[in-house]
Amino acid sequence: MLIKNVTIRKKDGLWDIAIRNGKIEKIERNIDSNEGEEIIDGRGGLVMPPYIDSHTHLDYVGTYGDPKYNLTGTLFEGIDIWNERKKDITFEDVKSRASKVLKWNIANGTQFVRTHVNTDEPGLTSLRAMLEVKEQFAPYIDVQIIAFPQHGIFNFKNGLELLEEALVMGADGIGAIPHFEDTREDAVDSIKEIFKLAEKYGVLVDVHCDETDDDQSRGVEVVAAQASRYDMGELVTASHTTAMASYNNAYAFKLFGLLKRANINFVANPSINIHLQGRYDTYPKRRGVTRVKELLEAGLNVSFGNDDIMDPFYPLGVGNMLEILHMGVHVCHLTGYQELINSFDLVTSNGAKTLHITDKYGLEVGKPGNLIILPANNEFDVIRKQVKPSYSIRNGKVIARLEPNNPRVYIGENAEEIDFQI
Repeated sequence: MLIKNVTIRKKDGLWDIAIRNGKIEKIERNIDSNEGEEIIDGRGGLVMPPYIDSHTHLDYVGTYGDPKYNLTGTLFEGIDIWNERKKDITFEDVKSRASKVLKWNIANGTQFVRTHVNTDEPGLTSLRAMLEVKEQFAPYIDVQIIAFPQHGIFNFKNGLELLEEALVMGADGIGAIPHFEDTREDAVDSIKEIFKLAEKYGVLVDVHCDETDDDQSRGVEVVAAQASRYDMGELVTASHTTAMASYNNAYAFKLFGLLKRANINFVANPSINIHLQGRYDTYPKRRGVTRVKELLEAGLNVSFGNDDIMDPFYPLGVGNMLEILHMGVHVCHLTGYQELINSFDLVTSNGAKTLHITDKYGLEVGKPGNLIILPANNEFDVIRKQVKPSYSIRNGKVIARLEPNNPRVYIGENAEEIDFQI
């Protein structure tokens, strides 16, 4: 495949990109085509590596209102509703809903997803389904699975044993939810236990950490300390950390020293946390998103995620990372011109660091031929106009195309028009 006449982030002028044998062979001006080679005229559009969704729950998607709606909009009511909904979980139920939303992701230009999959259910049904979905969709999108104890490790019978079983079955990483444990002591122990298992199985760590407005919820310091002691920093992620927005600055200053030494990743989920947090406040109401701007300024890696799509925790969403970015730059005060340009790192290269996939991600010669073409002049226009990709290309093959307002994905032999309905 030869892509001609495109602009590239941080490069001047128009460029051609040759993808051959699934890899990026050349990025030059005026590349000659091979005989019979597919040629795409980018018409001056912006080329970027594909979007990355650093945090989502594909086993939950599409369950909004089933068995009932979340009327308070709180995290805890969402967990209660999911506890009721999971009684009806089946293998085909999870597989069908997750597959549909992955096609939405692909249509919107995402090719890498980290999903947290519930482990507190008999038979690990959701995990078995997601492992099959991961394999089925591998030619089109990478699905990274984190074993996740939604109700806590010590609050659920055999919670730790189920997590380990999930790792044996093939989960890529392990998580925890310390702020949902009954006591501070259990919260700390839950983090310590998952690091033992992470070291034993050689997997990633991603903790649902301090997803609360409680300024005394300080699981992130334990995560960072354990990451430092195990020398796992780049393999460790603290997701949400919304309590950080409520920490006093004296404590936050001390904490940032630890975070920089530990060198862990952070994931913010702007749409979800602006929706869930601050529910118990009167006025002023907290924004409910971690200190993204300050973390970035400290040189720490931060990326964004969808988190929830039409489920008990959040009623909206179509799997579009550009919507998440648009919300994020507003609530995190990243709307200076250069901040807007740089913000695309939050859904591209920073996500690659979070997922630990930088070896196979990016617009570089020798890397896999994965990219999106956006019909816009620059990043500023993309985010201002909410421009959808005209093409999503995977290993040198078109896997999604906007024609012109009806997105299609190419799964298997046939093009499938995408309907963003469950």
